[in-house]
Amino acid sequence: MRVARLPALILLALAPLAQAQTPAPAAPAPKAATPAADASKPLAVVNGTPIPAIYGQMVKSEMAAGQPDSPQLDARIRESLINLELLSRAALDKGLDKDPTLAAALDIRRKDQLAKAYLEDYIKSHPVTDADIQATYDKAKAQPMEPEYRAHHILVKSEAEAKKLIAEIDKKKAKFEDLAKKYSQDPGSAKNGGALDWSDRRAFVPEFSEALAGLKKGGMTQTPVKTQFGYHIIRLDDTRMPTFPPLDAVRGDIVKQLQQERVRDAIQAVRAGAKIE
Repeated sequence: MRVARLPALILLALAPLAQAQTPAPAAPAPKAATPAADASKPLAVVNGTPIPAIYGQMVKSEMAAGQPDSPQLDARIRESLINLELLSRAALDKGLDKDPTLAAALDIRRKDQLAKAYLEDYIKSHPVTDADIQATYDKAKAQPMEPEYRAHHILVKSEAEAKKLIAEIDKKKAKFEDLAKKYSQDPGSAKNGGALDWSDRRAFVPEFSEALAGLKKGGMTQTPVKTQFGYHIIRLDDTRMPTFPPLDAVRGDIVKQLQQERVRDAIQAVRAGAKIE
């Protein structure tokens, strides 16, 4: 079961300072297989308090990922956990755990871990099956396909400026791309002459989307299109019907979607039985 990252103190303890506290063996020896019984033995006993071996395993998996497994690393982890035990005990002895902010932080962290554990268990007990994946894929594939649009646009601040540019394009035969580079306020497309990538029109704000869908190939809006960003001049270059991807290409996305639905189901279930005031 995954857990949240361990305290930053562990990171500090694994830094060169902690390494200097632990003498390295004169010559590294091949690491022998650890007997299963060793897992039940504490890494250390500090003032009578044992540090379980699982703590070391957690630190190694979370904080020492990518570092080569070695006796030196194990020793550094052991020292870091000894430091953590001593410092946390010192904080308790000083009554720092009574501080409301710290107490709240500790409580939230504990609840966060429990909530994650519950959701992971819920997903495990309600697994996403191949049948679920296929049904979701088939449902999406059966939906009507929306065409994709390729367009150019110019975004300016005022309606008057937009009308002036429309007139320059229509009457003076000014090049759309040149005007976009010079006047457009859209930082994402101005440098490319106002070019927009192929996109489903639902990716745009409603006013822009409606104007785009009302154009014929090669056509340009003759009236400035007002949106929350300003005034647009839009030219439709082309349309196409997208091809639906094969199942294998989207399987991972479908699994994530269904797992998110499982999470929502779990949350709705616990809320349904709760009294919330």
